[in-house]
Amino acid sequence: MTEDENKYNPFARAAEKNGIKQYKPHPLSKIKKTIAVISGKGGVGKSMVTSLLAVQLMKQGLKVGILDADVTGPSIAKTFGKDDYRPMGDDNGIFPAKTDKGLLLIGANNLLDDPTTPVVWRGSLISNLVTTLYSQVIFDELDVLLIDMPPGTGDVPLTVFQSIPVDGAIVVSSPQDLVAMVVKKSINMAEMMHINVLGVIENMAYITCPDCGKKIKIFGETPLDCLAAMMGVKLIDDLPMDGKLAALVDQGKLEEYEGDYLKNAVEAIKKL
Repeated sequence: MTEDENKYNPFARAAEKNGIKQYKPHPLSKIKKTIAVISGKGGVGKSMVTSLLAVQLMKQGLKVGILDADVTGPSIAKTFGKDDYRPMGDDNGIFPAKTDKGLLLIGANNLLDDPTTPVVWRGSLISNLVTTLYSQVIFDELDVLLIDMPPGTGDVPLTVFQSIPVDGAIVVSSPQDLVAMVVKKSINMAEMMHINVLGVIENMAYITCPDCGKKIKIFGETPLDCLAAMMGVKLIDDLPMDGKLAALVDQGKLEEYEGDYLKNAVEAIKKL
């Protein structure tokens, strides 16, 4: 959503009337699209989806950045082998980590001397850190900024949706009835904030038999497709349990993944 479009967003207008600050990217940053990756609960692989989306978008020749807004459980830096990066800055702003293939990223782990140190902060402080990183980190020119949100509908998602111009959201779920039920909350929250939901991605949807290539849904069939349709959104991609992906994440080398998962999500972002 551009700044001009934001004027016509009734939620953004209401937020401004209530004294909620509207944040802009750093003056030296030019961000064409901002996409929030959200989930109703933790443990569904939201950060994996965010990271893999970044890799696939870069394969399309796009310039991509990730803001890890999951302050108390950041994992993006580790996924790309940049958890030992400590931001440098000058009077102009803060410089993010840059991977070998050009992905720009920043997260709470990059601000800690020891990435295993817990961030024991109240919600307002966490939200302030997210908006500070968004407005003070110099991302240069990006086609897409992905914001990896914490799970749920608490302070950080509320702050991001109220204060940062978000062009669209992708909802991540996994194939259990309980998780599918919680998806409703994420979709409803995005719609309350007048955020365009691009679709739902089902993570851990199946495993592929190494002998015959058959897809095996080890959690069984789920109502997620029907649920998404009932709420006016689409189940746009499913992602299997893939040992190769897990190994690359553990090694901090996800950029080396050569598969083509999440094609529909990539196209949905490109069409914005």
